[in-house]
Amino acid sequence: MPRPPRPPSRSPRPAAAPRRVAKPAPAEPRLILLNKPFDVLTQFNDEQGRATLKDFVAVPGVYPAGRLDRDSEGLLLLTNDGRLQARIADPKHKLAKTYWVQVEGEPDAAQLQRLRDGVELNDGPTLPAEARLLEEPQLWERQPPVRFRKSVPTAWLELVIREGRNRQVRRMTAAVGLPTLRLVRVRIGPWSLDGLAPGEWREVPACLP
Repeated sequence: MPRPPRPPSRSPRPAAAPRRVAKPAPAEPRLILLNKPFDVLTQFNDEQGRATLKDFVAVPGVYPAGRLDRDSEGLLLLTNDGRLQARIADPKHKLAKTYWVQVEGEPDAAQLQRLRDGVELNDGPTLPAEARLLEEPQLWERQPPVRFRKSVPTAWLELVIREGRNRQVRRMTAAVGLPTLRLVRVRIGPWSLDGLAPGEWREVPACLP
């Protein structure tokens, strides 16, 4: 008698990928507001010996929620809570960030409107921003001082954005013909510098906005 046909062989099921286990929330969530000085990296270690957050914040277990360029100053948030870090740093939450920007040139109404409408950058158009002229703010002296061209006037702007692209504010002002000379972040969502001197920090309740 002919043999019955063999059932088709089944390939073994691929092993299920291991599930990522969410890191448990810290027993004591912490949130630190730091006034990051100019020329300081937004990290705790640097093989080249440059200034880092370690030189100012001696708190174990915290890490930056977002970034601030080495050549920018002002408010930086640090936390030990991954959920809070994601809430602050993830652009999808569109947490407003307020900057005081010293620019080269005298902004006109058309340039301010371009910033408000959104600026076309090489990685796509920006979201609409809030932009207004600002009286020169009472800030600390930057070290080293800003280099000015005596023949070119400068002005201050307040710019509020809800994105987090690389060097976005500098690229926006440059795109409308106003190169940035000095950039200070003064507010992120509900948190502000509120009198912190460069290198100083304070701890606030670690609450989700």
